[in-house]
Order: sequence, then structure tokens, then C-alpha cells
Amino acid sequence: MGCVDEGSEAPDFELQDQDGKIFKLSSMRGRYVVLYFYPKAMTRGCTIEAIEFRDSYDKIVSLGAEVVGVSKDSVDDIKRFAQRYSLPFTLLADPESRVIKLYCVQGPFGLARRVTFLIDDMGIVRKKWGKVNPLGHAMEVIKVLEALRR
Repeated sequence: MGCVDEGSEAPDFELQDQDGKIFKLSSMRGRYVVLYFYPKAMTRGCTIEAIEFRDSYDKIVSLGAEVVGVSKDSVDDIKRFAQRYSLPFTLLADPESRVIKLYCVQGPFGLARRVTFLIDDMGIVRKKWGKVNPLGHAMEVIKVLEALRR
């Protein structure tokens, strides 16, 4: 299987969320999904990105989308991250980097690179941001969502 790019079907997967529940990407069909990969919870850039998504969450949901973050962190680490910053969206633990590899976003030390996929309600990748700057990224996502939802 090749890398995931714009226009391709987003590969389905199952991972545990911050509450230890199983999350399945295909369960989100019918909604847009902002699937973002980040290197490590509690680090500066990842915290900035998560807080921006938190502060923009209501706007993103109003546009028919859900935010889902994925990192190599453990369930305990992402739970602490979500609680500390009151993150209202789903975080997923990928300690074996299975989904990180599946989406071809593996960086140094097996950590995820900062990459975001906007997946439409049919499971197709509509937009891929390959080199994300955490500062202002949530607004970029909102602008694309607004254009696609017109």
C-alpha cells in the first residue's frame, strides 16, 4: 500500500483513545475528519497545535467535522495531555506506530511527523498538509473546510 495522498481513500484503522476505548476511523463516515498526527504530547509545538484545535473546536464541529489527533504516546500520556489542556476532541495512542506507518508520516525515532489529513464524509482525503506549522494551523483547516462545505 502506498502513501496516503489527496484523492485517495483514507485507510481504516482501530486505536485506543485517551479513555482506553477503541476508535475506528470508518465509524466517522458521514462526517468530515481532521486527522492530525503530532510527535509527542506535552511538547511545545504539539501543545500549541492542540490548544488551537481546542479553541477552534466549536467552529470545526459547526462545519460538520471532527478532530482526531494521533501520536506514538501511550494511552496514559494522551489522557494526561487531554485533561491538562481540556481537549474536547479524540486523541489516539499509536505506541507501535502502526497507523503512523500506514499513513507514511513516520519521522525520527518512530515519532509521527506533524501532518494533517482532511477526510471527507465518504472517507476520501480532500486535503493533506505535509509540513504543518502549529501556529495558525487550525485556521488553515477551517478555511479549507469552509471552502469545501460551500
